[in-house]
Amino acid sequence: MDLSNIGNLMRKTQASIVEKGYLFKNTDLVIDAVGSDGIRVMMESALTARDRVGVQDFVLLENHTSEVAFIENLRKRFKENLIYTYIGSVLVSMNPYKELEIYTKQHMERYRGVNFYEVSPHIYAVADNAYRSMRTERRDQCILISGESGAGKTEASKKVLQYYAVTCPASEHVQTVKDRLLQSNPVLEAFGNAKTLRNDNSSRFGKYMDIQFDFKGAPVGGHIINYLLEKSRVVHQSHGERNFHIFYQLIEGGEDDLLRRLGLEKNAQQYQYLVKGNCPKVSSINDRNDWKIMRKALSIIGFTDDEVEELLNIIASVLHLGNVQYGGEDSGRAYITTETQIKYLARLLGVDGTVLKEALTHKKIIAKGEELMSPLNQEQAASARDALSKAIYGRTFTWLVNKINDSLAFKDDSFNSKNASVIGLLDIYGFEVFQNNSFEQFCINYCNEKLQQLFIELTLKSEQEEYEAEGITWEPVQYFNNKIICDLVEEKFKGIISILDEECLRPGDASDITFLEKLEDTVGGHAHFLTHKLADGKTRKVMGREEFRLIHYAGEVNYNVNGFLDKNNDLLFRNLKEVREQAATQFKNSLAKLMEILMSKEPSYVRCIKPNDAKQAGRFDEVLIRHQVKYLGLMENLRVRRAGFAYRRRYETFLQRYKSLCPDTWPNWDGRLVDGVSTLVKHLGYKPEEYKLGRTKIFIRFPKTLFATEDALEVRKHSLATKLQSSWKGYSQKTKYRKMRQSAVKIQAWWRGILARREAKRRREAANTIRRFIKGFIYRHQPRCPENEYFLDYVRYSFLMKLRRSLPKTVLDKSWPTPPPALIEASEQLRKLCMQNMVWKYCKNINSEWKHQLEQKMVASEIFKDKKDNYPQSVPKLFVGTRLSGEDINPKLQQAVGNEKMKYAVPVTKYDRKGYKARNRQLMLMADSAIIVEEAKLKQRIDYSSLKGISVSSLSDGMFVLHVACEDNKQKGDVVLQSEHVIETLTKVAICADKMNSININQGSIKFNVAQGKEGIIDFTSGSELLIAKAKNGHLSVTAPRLNSR
Repeated sequence: MDLSNIGNLMRKTQASIVEKGYLFKNTDLVIDAVGSDGIRVMMESALTARDRVGVQDFVLLENHTSEVAFIENLRKRFKENLIYTYIGSVLVSMNPYKELEIYTKQHMERYRGVNFYEVSPHIYAVADNAYRSMRTERRDQCILISGESGAGKTEASKKVLQYYAVTCPASEHVQTVKDRLLQSNPVLEAFGNAKTLRNDNSSRFGKYMDIQFDFKGAPVGGHIINYLLEKSRVVHQSHGERNFHIFYQLIEGGEDDLLRRLGLEKNAQQYQYLVKGNCPKVSSINDRNDWKIMRKALSIIGFTDDEVEELLNIIASVLHLGNVQYGGEDSGRAYITTETQIKYLARLLGVDGTVLKEALTHKKIIAKGEELMSPLNQEQAASARDALSKAIYGRTFTWLVNKINDSLAFKDDSFNSKNASVIGLLDIYGFEVFQNNSFEQFCINYCNEKLQQLFIELTLKSEQEEYEAEGITWEPVQYFNNKIICDLVEEKFKGIISILDEECLRPGDASDITFLEKLEDTVGGHAHFLTHKLADGKTRKVMGREEFRLIHYAGEVNYNVNGFLDKNNDLLFRNLKEVREQAATQFKNSLAKLMEILMSKEPSYVRCIKPNDAKQAGRFDEVLIRHQVKYLGLMENLRVRRAGFAYRRRYETFLQRYKSLCPDTWPNWDGRLVDGVSTLVKHLGYKPEEYKLGRTKIFIRFPKTLFATEDALEVRKHSLATKLQSSWKGYSQKTKYRKMRQSAVKIQAWWRGILARREAKRRREAANTIRRFIKGFIYRHQPRCPENEYFLDYVRYSFLMKLRRSLPKTVLDKSWPTPPPALIEASEQLRKLCMQNMVWKYCKNINSEWKHQLEQKMVASEIFKDKKDNYPQSVPKLFVGTRLSGEDINPKLQQAVGNEKMKYAVPVTKYDRKGYKARNRQLMLMADSAIIVEEAKLKQRIDYSSLKGISVSSLSDGMFVLHVACEDNKQKGDVVLQSEHVIETLTKVAICADKMNSININQGSIKFNVAQGKEGIIDFTSGSELLIAKAKNGHLSVTAPRLNSR
């Protein structure tokens, strides 16, 4: 392709856009491929952000043969939390070790029914693509999930099941099947998963699950096949690892009654099979909660209480077997020292205790057709015990899987299985290479060799079929054919498995070393086989004498033969070997059946990678990831996928996306699609060797060609966006104006009609109201009747509303609206209630001081109201406690008074009885008497008991007379005083002396006793000002202004 044409087009378009101000030169806007905002983002849309987030498909890597470029692309995507990447149709998944918000129901809907490349890579895209292919092509599908322990295989299979559970059609039966499919996971995890150094929930078995769908696409059944359960874990765990989860769940979560029946204690440290890893508890695992989930799952799947009881009996028996201890006699024979465990085992397993003891301490030997029982030594007996434990657990696990299969089986007789479709789900170990590799790694890696062989064959087959369908010449692809390795392992009579079986069954002293020697003799010349004996000097330094090396597709692996024969025999003695296959042969045969199953289905692949061994989020261990990329065969996969064309799309999709880059195809192309694509690529300057046109697709060989096209489109988008925006704005505004105008006309007409109808209705109601009001007014004096009820109700309502607005605010406010005749009684009751309420509120807020003040005012009111001219002026003025402070009273007087408490003191003017001369004095009210003081001298003491009465005029003067009883010559007679606070003073005197009824208010004159037998008279007259003087007639004349007219 002539890249300069696209480059020139980009520069011109960008310069034009920048010139017009549509785009900033240093724009940093990119389209993220995640689609987190809910928008479906096509794979091509994310290419503009490839420098930051990498490419979504490794096929589009420019340097596809570089492992460094491959891992760098993984790093970019992992850093952006983009854990999924494609290699063509293969999904590479990185374990993020944290929760990501990409598994919600909204995400499921986003991937549902969408073309594989229309959305960003996801496990849901693989699941949906398999489902749609099954539905449209009526061909069975399978999804193969592989990877190291801890890479996320189990979680990936869960996500696939959850996707089908949510998105597939549902009915009552279908919902039951969905629930059972989902609930099979916690059960199988409890019995088949364990904590390892690499993963806290590692699957220790391979699982293939068939999900059966009816013609509507609804899941109606399922079937599970298990492979290579790691039974050795039952009796031994490495340091930092645990046994299968179920043992710890039973001990931690089991009810006390259940544990008592099983003979177990709530302490994992008590059981030999649970302490070898020295890791009974893990912070990330809640055994108690997982026990509840597992028990609920068993119930949903359909296990009865009796079946659960039997299952737990067997699990408990394994723990008891582990606690069986042996002693040794002098002859070397073993005997059991823990009789209690045998009793529990006999009860739990339902066997005879004596027979069980013999089986655990003897082996059966057949010599010359005769069966003999040979005693075992302690080591042999312990091996027999462990063999029995593994056999029991293995067969229990197989029974459990079969029971789940019975539950998942579709039992409707009307269902035609020929019309059913199946999606298989394979969750199996990835290639394993440890420091010490044994029989288990040999079987696992053999399985991966077979899967890799199948993968390469099916990948090449699908590529070749697509090329042939599109009329593109198929070019043979050179790749490593690992059939030679598979034959080395599985070939009849000459393969490693056949040699292993033969060595296990031959008479004589067979051992792991004799097996290794036989391998050297039989396959020693094979190019992919090597031992310490056959190796050169350099290789011998890194190989043990008990090891052999296989050169797998993923690299070299050394296997230690120690334990191969025992594990192949499953540690059962010779009397059982004749009736069963060896473990390796069993695995080979089951693997062959699995290959047949997978070959009959259309495969999809998920390759899981773990980013680090520490299970930390965000940590990218390049060495570990390179190791996994190698053993997963990802580079080989990419090389095969890129052997032809890197990119292919249907004509309509390609033309729809890139037609704006060519004037002849923009905005629409009316001819054939192939002609449109041909015109487009010629305008872009594609070279003939860079692309091919098939029947329905365009094939592009190099990623750089696609990248350049995508970059040109990204620049073109800005100018297109501007034109589209302007055109759309004009069109939308015109359309909006027309709609608004039409709407306004309709609304106006409609509103006018509403207003007219409202006005007519209002007038009718008003006329009716007026008629009823007039008629009610006419009949207002009649008893209540239909003619006057409206009027009466209105009058009452009006009165109550008026009363509500004009209620009295204070107790002194006596105003009250005049009620209508019908409400006179109610009005009076309301008035009383209102006054009571105001009085209650007023009294509630009165404090003690104010109460005392009011009591004095009440006394003053009773005495002077409407009688004394200056009383109204005294009402608003508060009475004080005293009118003289401590400074105003002479200290000598205070000494003279002593401890007597003074209640009130006020300055007064005293008029002599003979000459009426005015003299300044102080009047003090004590507890029992009133005293008149001249500075420091006590002039007169008047006991309250001798006070006959008090006289005061009705005018506004301050004159008053204290009438004192004159029983002897010592008493001086009545006292004439004047006070500026006469109302206050007399009120205080009346209260202190208790003389409220002895105050006389006189009009005209007051008579008083000057001395014994003599009287004086005070004449009071009204005037303009206050004058006090002795009159010519000898009386005391007082002229006072009148302040109020009574």
